[in-house]
Amino acid sequence: MVTFVANRKQADMQVVQQVLFLLISVAAIFLFTKKIMEIRRNILLGRDENLNDRPNERWRNLMLNALGQKKMFKNPLVAVLHLFVYAGFIIINIEILEIILDGVLGKHRLFVDTLGALYPVLIGIFELLALSVLIACVIFLIRRNITKVQRLNKGELSAGWPRNDANLILTFEIVLMSLFLIMNAADLNLQSAGNDHYPGTGSFWISSWIAPLFSSWSEPALIGLERTCWWLHIIGIFVFMNYLPYSKHLHVLLAFPNAYYTRLEQKGKMANMPEIQQEVLYMMQPELAPPVQAEAAVPKFGARDVLDLSWKNLMDAYSCTECGRCSAACPANQTGKKLSPRKIMMDTRDRIEEVGRLVNQKKEITESGKTLLHDYITVEELRACTTCNACVEECPVGISPLDIILQLRRNLVMEESNAPQEWNMMFGNIENNMAPWKFSPDDRDAWVNAQ
Repeated sequence: MVTFVANRKQADMQVVQQVLFLLISVAAIFLFTKKIMEIRRNILLGRDENLNDRPNERWRNLMLNALGQKKMFKNPLVAVLHLFVYAGFIIINIEILEIILDGVLGKHRLFVDTLGALYPVLIGIFELLALSVLIACVIFLIRRNITKVQRLNKGELSAGWPRNDANLILTFEIVLMSLFLIMNAADLNLQSAGNDHYPGTGSFWISSWIAPLFSSWSEPALIGLERTCWWLHIIGIFVFMNYLPYSKHLHVLLAFPNAYYTRLEQKGKMANMPEIQQEVLYMMQPELAPPVQAEAAVPKFGARDVLDLSWKNLMDAYSCTECGRCSAACPANQTGKKLSPRKIMMDTRDRIEEVGRLVNQKKEITESGKTLLHDYITVEELRACTTCNACVEECPVGISPLDIILQLRRNLVMEESNAPQEWNMMFGNIENNMAPWKFSPDDRDAWVNAQ
């Protein structure tokens, strides 16, 4: 009778754990999906842009730059460490499938019988990856906080949330990987003790070395350790999953579509406005100009706010890794100018997030009294850009800060007539003389003939 009551209590407790696990899982997936859909909506608030041409090249970009992290390997040591963290964390989380099924079905190591001798090999591989992630994250923390790599401790990353975000996520990954290894070490000890709930798996490659640390623990203490690590590990994964959309680490997901939709034109090719090209054509050949229409729509020149940018510009902003390679390569930034391409992307993301929050509140797009130009990004920053494309070349996930800079600068010049005096002189010469120089076409012809 006592045994029956004990078994019944254990069964009831198991049901409670299963229900609790289901509730936590559903809540985590719901919140993650809700935020991801908000980000998708925010991105699609941008202007339409067709980037579906040349699919073979796009898939190649995705495989090389997003999956293979080709551009990262300009610095091989950092690239290998980053690859350990990226690939390791993604691959290890295949193990989450078993944890989720265990939690839902009330089992433990559901696949051990199915996979047989392959099971400890797979877990061993996961453990090796977990250890590599742990070591790499420790090295990255040292680089950020002790050796203080300049591009990771400069300007917009020197203090506040961006700095804390990076440290938090690295610490979080260290904790998750440690929980995984300790959980397996406690599990091995419980297997050795012959506990019925912990089926024999064979030794694991890393946790077998950790297991002796807990060999003197009692069976209830080992169960408590294993269960605590199990729950903290899976809840930690859910917390990490829901933290991603609010963090720069969203690039873990967006690097793939952003690499696929990278613009394939030659770097440095600027997108001209057909309206401007037509005006120049009509100036040179007035007979081609159409009749003036009283109600003709006035085109908007450049971008003043995030809604004037394309959806690709906004995806770029959400995909930014804040690694600072763009700013480290920027000649304006390196010579002390205020411009930082990384800040351009961070400001764009902050502004579209603000617009998204207003949409959530008002259920429609409303004016907030702020714009990306002036309120987030200053004229001084925009004028410092030399359009050299160094930032575009360096970005590991195919982001183009230059495109946003050019659109904002175009709005400054063409909508606000806000340009340096030297630029205005050049614009006047182009308008009057059809060339940047202060010579009439006849004088230029005479100069040519005189040579």
